Amino acid sequence: MNLPFTKGHGTENDFVLVPDLDGELELTPTQVALLADRQAGIGGDGVIRIVRTAAAAEEDVRALADRAEWFMDYRNADGSLAQMCGNGTRVFATWLRREGLVGEELTIATRAGIRRIRFEGDEVVTHMGTWRFVDEAKAQAQGFDSLVHVEEAEDITEPYSALSLDLGNPHTVVALPENVNLNGLRLRQPPKVNPVPPEGSNVEFVRVLGPGHVSMRVHERGVGETRSCGTGVCAAAIGLAFWSGDVDAPGQVQVEVPGGTLRVRLLPGREVELAGPAVLVADGTTTLV
Repeated sequence: MNLPFTKGHGTENDFVLVPDLDGELELTPTQVALLADRQAGIGGDGVIRIVRTAAAAEEDVRALADRAEWFMDYRNADGSLAQMCGNGTRVFATWLRREGLVGEELTIATRAGIRRIRFEGDEVVTHMGTWRFVDEAKAQAQGFDSLVHVEEAEDITEPYSALSLDLGNPHTVVALPENVNLNGLRLRQPPKVNPVPPEGSNVEFVRVLGPGHVSMRVHERGVGETRSCGTGVCAAAIGLAFWSGDVDAPGQVQVEVPGGTLRVRLLPGREVELAGPAVLVADGTTTLV
């Protein structure tokens, strides 16, 4: 089968977008993994299938069709299903606008629910919905609720304390001690999280640069280290607010990732908004086997 595709990225978190507007294509995990393969395929951190919500395979997604015409069917690079992807929402919306299918504001469906998106100049802004602690009582009592171990250049063997958050997908945020070099971390293998998250977790390593300003690296479940992670950036901003002592106060955090800079707005009601660029790099056709 000849398969049209578009390659795009948001702060170098890159995706293969597959238009399937009427839901006629069934991508297998093997096919997704091949599309995302950087040596044998097109290459990307994930694959986004663009489909009308009414044609989604999942019944709970189809139930959102009266609120959102378009469904972002996101798959990790290993072929596994994912709830959503923050950077992916911006790239997804940019493709829809280029094709004349949406205007400057839109609502999309994801496996994590509805997401509202708007275009502001060179940026795309996604309302990421509400977030929650995985174990708020433990986090508030101890300042952390989990431990993370990672192979390091400094050969430190003690695990890091971390905060577990749910942003529609699972995250574990580590505030690095001052004596640990963020760029020295070896993230070739998945960090070990204890207790083990039942569905795995993205793990963010955060260095505070100043008030409302952090840098971050991330290891994404099913992918490996990526140049950026939208929901992970939001988790990093929430972690900073938590460790600063007022997680429910509105505010803005600038997050530096290897692929660029993103802005996070913390909103009342534990809602969060993500702003940053989105780029469509190329269009092409590949053979799907």
